[in-house]
Amino acid sequence: MSNLIKKTIFASLGILSLSREKAEELAKELIKQGELAKTDEAKFIKDLMKRMEKNKAEIEKKTEEAVTKTVEKLNVPTRKELNDLKASVDKLIKKLK
Repeated sequence: MSNLIKKTIFASLGILSLSREKAEELAKELIKQGELAKTDEAKFIKDLMKRMEKNKAEIEKKTEEAVTKTVEKLNVPTRKELNDLKASVDKLIKKLK
């Protein structure tokens, strides 16, 4: 299969997840259309699944970074800051008793 076709397929699969079953269906369709050799089917599926995992990890990382930036801009206290504050309040309450 040509690199151009591979790149086009990989680019068009900008989704978070792709089941192995769907990857196999896509490979069979490409074989049927003559775009993929039957001997390349396993490698194609493996490459597609590897690419999906990489894309998923990148999207998760970028989402996490965006959320962190937004929380910082909004000056929302973190869970750690809230836990530290709670511990300080609990300590003060114990001193007052």
